[in-house]
Amino acid sequence: MKIKAYALFKKDFHSELRTRYAVNSLVMFIIVAISVILFSIGNERISQGLTGGLFWVVIFFSAMSGLARAFVSEEERGTTLVLQLIASPSTIFSGKLLFNLILVFMMNIVIALLYSAMFDAFVIKNFLLFLVTFLLGNIGLAISSTIIAAIIAKAGSKGTLYPVLSFPILLPLILLLVHLTLNSLDGTSFEQSIFELAMVACYDVIMLSASYMLFDFVWKD
Repeated sequence: MKIKAYALFKKDFHSELRTRYAVNSLVMFIIVAISVILFSIGNERISQGLTGGLFWVVIFFSAMSGLARAFVSEEERGTTLVLQLIASPSTIFSGKLLFNLILVFMMNIVIALLYSAMFDAFVIKNFLLFLVTFLLGNIGLAISSTIIAAIIAKAGSKGTLYPVLSFPILLPLILLLVHLTLNSLDGTSFEQSIFELAMVACYDVIMLSASYMLFDFVWKD
């Protein structure tokens, strides 16, 4: 299973290197989103709280522009039936999840670097808390985006359906991540944020378990 999942990841990785569809969409949206924020605030100095909130807003909408391709590309190329014949549903989901994990981490590292360089108020005082929040948040974002991409793959209006389904599922995660990011900017101790971190970890575990249980039905229907 692990070998097949890695082979599927390699297929998607090499396909993305050839087309660069998801990468180009993500890069352009990141540049446009951050530029719009910079032009909007002008010379005004925004608060740390607003900066931390906008950080995850940019990440959320950037994810909406690129992560939906995980299963849509298989439907467009007509390779869905082939994957159903050669690999189990759990293997397919594992390969797609691994690809989305790599894509999410690459995207969000770029956003974090650009954000910290362009916004003076984005100064992290508790780096350990921010790092753990960043890691858990990216994992949850990748898991949720992968199963949502599988659900909308066979729908007619894929472009509009993806953000509609993503918003209620990702909203609890985004709210927790914003709160934890504000804590890291304020210098709140790691121990004081352990409850919120545990909730994010629980979200990741629940979404991962639910995704593997439901994917078999989603993939074959």
